[in-house]
Amino acid sequence: MRFFIIVITIAFAAGCSDQKVKPSINTKIKIEELPAQESWNTKVIFTDSGKTQAILYTGHLRMFTGARETLLDSSVKVEFFNDSQKVATILTSKRGRVDDISKNLFAIDSVVAVSDSGVTLMTSELMWRNEDRKIVTSKFVTILTKVEKIEGYGFESDQSLNNYVIYNPTYVTRRDTL
Repeated sequence: MRFFIIVITIAFAAGCSDQKVKPSINTKIKIEELPAQESWNTKVIFTDSGKTQAILYTGHLRMFTGARETLLDSSVKVEFFNDSQKVATILTSKRGRVDDISKNLFAIDSVVAVSDSGVTLMTSELMWRNEDRKIVTSKFVTILTKVEKIEGYGFESDQSLNNYVIYNPTYVTRRDTL
């Protein structure tokens, strides 16, 4: 037992020292390339004159002040509200980006928008323009309504998906023929 106490005391004393350990510093990282703010499981509420316009949910948010943009990773969901303060459209995507100057939202990768009236928009990427609250894209889109399926290139709509235009339609059919 006495031997065991001596061994423990020597081991403890050997582990203590006055030598300070300095962490290594990676000098290749540029401070301007790091996010100014970063958060996980984030909820951002956009308002105008006291009314909720949209609520953004994302798994990972990184804000870059130098580039004046915010990157959204790990699933993005945006709820757009109508004038009655009810959810009019829900937009989802895998990633996104917000231009911090214009406040335009860019939804990227597997974008789906579903309105409360049953219209579904699917595309690879789109932009929600803050200035006029329009959804626009030049990419290929598929629109599903209760009565038809429309595909084409180039799209513009109000954020409720009530009034939309497909600029270059390539396919139109009634849903009952599918």
